Amino acid sequence: MNTELTILDRQLTLHRFPANKNETLQAWDAGDEYLIHHLEEMALADNQHILVLNDHFGALSCWFSTRHRITVMSDSFIAHQGILNNLKHNHCPEVTCLTTMDAIPDDVNIVIMQIPRNNRHLVWQLSQLRQQIPSHCQVIAVNKARDIHTSTLALFERYLGQTHTSLAWKKHRLVFSQPDAAPVCVASEIEWSVDGEAIQLHNLPNVYSGESLDQGARFMLQHLPRDPKIQNIIDLGCGNGVLSVKLGQLNPEATLTCIDESYMAVASAQKNLQVNLGNDRQTHCLANNCLDGFDGANTDLVVCNPPFHQQQAITDHIAWQMFCDAKHVLCKTGKLMVIGNRHLRYDVKLARLFGKSHVKTVAGNKKFVILEATKS
Repeated sequence: MNTELTILDRQLTLHRFPANKNETLQAWDAGDEYLIHHLEEMALADNQHILVLNDHFGALSCWFSTRHRITVMSDSFIAHQGILNNLKHNHCPEVTCLTTMDAIPDDVNIVIMQIPRNNRHLVWQLSQLRQQIPSHCQVIAVNKARDIHTSTLALFERYLGQTHTSLAWKKHRLVFSQPDAAPVCVASEIEWSVDGEAIQLHNLPNVYSGESLDQGARFMLQHLPRDPKIQNIIDLGCGNGVLSVKLGQLNPEATLTCIDESYMAVASAQKNLQVNLGNDRQTHCLANNCLDGFDGANTDLVVCNPPFHQQQAITDHIAWQMFCDAKHVLCKTGKLMVIGNRHLRYDVKLARLFGKSHVKTVAGNKKFVILEATKS
């Protein structure tokens, strides 16, 4: 696995976060390289204020911080940690780290961005840029050429301004926009009810399945436990917190903790717990890398719907870390409930970790399986 990014006789050592001893994925992509090459060819004057949106692990922030003032905005706790670690490792100047819920600075000279996977998040970012940056401040975005569709360019045109693209390079393409379109107001959240449940959900732009309940969560809702012995519950990878809301309704005495690496997911979950369970309920919501820093053996139930990608890369190491961390925090006889697509074979991973005799199938359908692992 390559950790050395070399461009124009300059080298950075970059690592993904969290560290994985069997890592096969590098901490930057050809899109980062394309942006770096293009801005170097532009020969910007020193000390420009560059706004970096959605930097994955700090390749862009590290590269440009040596000559410019950098503000980086990302909704990802993981990305923030990766950026800070790589800045420190490469002895780079400090940058300003913000979430994409924060206000965009009003003195930006140029904007560069990795186009997010979620179109709602993209629309939010473009609309916020249009309202904040001046019309002469160019926005340069990048993504894989196959993922830049006519509809993608239409979003840039509508919410930001005049847009054109570059030629493809290493299967990536640049998108150039000027913020000269009429500003379009975009709501920060959408709200909808869960069919068949007394649950009302508020969803910020980058929440997974923020426009409708995903099939896995819907299936999981039918099989969550009601048990007066359950006192402490963790919803790991909580998204908008729908599982926590239902668990809170079923177990009114339990303390609820929601964990996600998306700041918008955590904020949405916190609001949804308050709206559906009341302000007096004992809840905690935290952006984190899985359960880093949590004490062991103090949790009765962990529920988890693991992601199988990190940024643009498909990987199963996040699920494995979630399972290991869950086992650490569970008390004796505590349970981990996991839902996943059948083909992911989480039963094999859980059997390795908890023992085959301590893993059982709670329910399944053609697409999903719900597993329960008990800590012995």
